[in-house]
Amino acid sequence: MTSKKGTDFLERARSYLPGGWLGDLTLPDEMMLIASRGEGSRLYDVDGRGYLDFTMGGGSLILGHAHPAILEAVRRQMELGSTYYTLSDRSIELAEELVKAIPCAERVRFASTGGEATFYALRLARAFTGKEKILKFEGSYIGHSDYGMMSVSPPRPNLYPSHHPDSAGIPAAVQELVITAPFNNADIACGLVEEHAGELAAVIVEPVQRSIPPAPGFLEGLRQVTTERGVLLVYDEVVTGFRLAYGGAQEYFGVVPDLAAYGKAVACGFPLSAVAGRADVMELADPARKGEPEYVYISGTLSGNPVCAAAALATLEELSRPGVYDGLRGMGEQYRMELAALFDEHGVPARVQGIGPFFQVFFTQNPVTDYRAQTQADRKRFESFVRKMFARGIFMSRRAKNYLSTAHGESDLAEFLEAARAVCAGGID
Repeated sequence: MTSKKGTDFLERARSYLPGGWLGDLTLPDEMMLIASRGEGSRLYDVDGRGYLDFTMGGGSLILGHAHPAILEAVRRQMELGSTYYTLSDRSIELAEELVKAIPCAERVRFASTGGEATFYALRLARAFTGKEKILKFEGSYIGHSDYGMMSVSPPRPNLYPSHHPDSAGIPAAVQELVITAPFNNADIACGLVEEHAGELAAVIVEPVQRSIPPAPGFLEGLRQVTTERGVLLVYDEVVTGFRLAYGGAQEYFGVVPDLAAYGKAVACGFPLSAVAGRADVMELADPARKGEPEYVYISGTLSGNPVCAAAALATLEELSRPGVYDGLRGMGEQYRMELAALFDEHGVPARVQGIGPFFQVFFTQNPVTDYRAQTQADRKRFESFVRKMFARGIFMSRRAKNYLSTAHGESDLAEFLEAARAVCAGGID
């Protein structure tokens, strides 16, 4: 950021925000973007410069920036009130639509963030089973709870089921309640479930971990062993929900969990999430059970508020139109295929991975099937590629996957490939 206006905003951010950032997402100086507005597939900074955006609000903007149908639904609801602190027509309509859409859902409870939804799912699992431990997968981000912040990005390999906390402030007692397994290794994961079944409440898994699809039989193996051993299977569908298919990863892969967490795309940029699942588990959150040993507290002042519910209903109406998911999946395949071909053309050792409408670049010749394989890719080269793409007006994620939306079109693909071709021709150091 070189303009006086941008520099001023950056200095103010550093004066009032820890490190000058809203959270864990940071940008190097040469990629400094202080956003002012978004429209369709474009993000604009405070100086009016436009960028072709593949971060899409961290994956929440599945319809693109400022979609007219979302804006209209929110405006209409705002005129009627922003929140009521009681049931609303919009929240009931949304709950009904989610139960229809999600294969595992017999009941839903709303929250505001994906991290809350995964946390509540684990709380429900522990209450329902009477057991305390959970099993998660190395390299998987399942939210910001103490349970979730374990072995998200461990600095060195550990022998399973050991783990590494990714944040200070996590009590040692909580750390001992988390078992870590390698993603896509059904033998080890199922073996750990068998070994710890007597104390294991849940296995929580991203059906697609970052941009790594599940190996054939992996989800099926988890489903079988958890069913046999009295352990709940929980999907973190915060990313895959309403993105791979209208029914999410459950519909796409045909393997149904006991509970699932949703966020991001469900309300297209508005703070709404949900935990959904079996009625016998979800009914533990019935307020009428307060005072009973198994009662599970799940509540929030703004959870399921009518503005966010209206945004979600408008989003789901758009996503349920015929051909939407065929278009999203086809576009994702085209991006992955053409970018991979471009790398091959220029002799760049890289793999373009993903599924549905997202993709990620790994500068390696080896298959990336789990976290440890991911860490073997050339991170320095990846950073160089992303910075050089940014200099050509392409805003890509520095952290993980890149998201496509219904707002991305053929001209965006052509612009993206033109920039990538220029970067490859100039060298990626």
